Amino acid sequence: MANGETILVTGVSGFVGAAVARAFAADGWQVRGLARATSPATNLADFPGTIVRGDMLDGGSIRSALEGCDALAHVAADYRLWAPDPEEIVRHNREGTRTVMEAALAAGTKRIVYTSSVATIAPLDGGAAGEDRPLTEATAIGAYKRSKVVAERLVEAMVAERGLPAVIVNPSTPIGPRDVRPTPTGRILVEAANGKMPAFVDTGLNLVHVDDVARGHVLALAKGQVGRRYILGGEDVMLETLLGEVARMVGRKPPTVSLPRGPLVPLAIVSEAWARLTGREPMLTRDALRMSQYRMFFASDRAAAELGYAARPWQQAVADALGWFRGQGMIR
Repeated sequence: MANGETILVTGVSGFVGAAVARAFAADGWQVRGLARATSPATNLADFPGTIVRGDMLDGGSIRSALEGCDALAHVAADYRLWAPDPEEIVRHNREGTRTVMEAALAAGTKRIVYTSSVATIAPLDGGAAGEDRPLTEATAIGAYKRSKVVAERLVEAMVAERGLPAVIVNPSTPIGPRDVRPTPTGRILVEAANGKMPAFVDTGLNLVHVDDVARGHVLALAKGQVGRRYILGGEDVMLETLLGEVARMVGRKPPTVSLPRGPLVPLAIVSEAWARLTGREPMLTRDALRMSQYRMFFASDRAAAELGYAARPWQQAVADALGWFRGQGMIR
């Protein structure tokens, strides 16, 4: 419990950032939330602290926002799995992280928690991967994963070479309330709840409630070892099982058709081409199909042992997500 100390949380209009800000406020912190002037306002309503306007790519706004802060939680990121210019995602996350961390060093920020992702960790064939399997930029699939690998390595280098007091957390696949965009996984939940996902591919992912991820940030800042990575995950779930649970919760028939990946490649190509014409993110991409070859299963044993981290059942996370989407009119 912080005794009125102040923390700057970046990305508070977003899904994870909004949850992280609320978790720190609940722990007794004075929360200062950074959001761009153009950010959606949904998650800023009833914000438990003060909103300051700025951008992770604007060093001046970051330095100003950090004035008087005791700690920093850098959550903001370009969380797109596809863009007309994929390298834009890499540039945003690399340079945004560099800008924020340089400002924190200049400000003498005492404690930092940096939000990375399990996208920087190589999946383990037939098991749950831990923090000892870092990906390289060359082995990461897709621009988003590459961007997070590059940004995480940048933070690690600043810790080792310049004394940056940062702890790194690697959330798995968060789901839950306040998923405004929604995220790619949130889109799956919405489409499935609306009966638009009649089939699935043979893949799996690690599901965790976004509020448990947020609590993990608080624990990492308080107890984490500087420079050390902590996976903040929940439970490993096959996609078929997830879609079946969504169907059960909304009163629909679960999908029963398992699709091979090969025939989906032309559909992904068409989907990407249409996205380039319309500017709207495609529902299916070739990178997503490549990633689906791996079961993205992860273990949070280190966070449990060193931080006291725990996560609620994944079914509760699904129920909370569906309840929020329904309240937003996204589920019929």
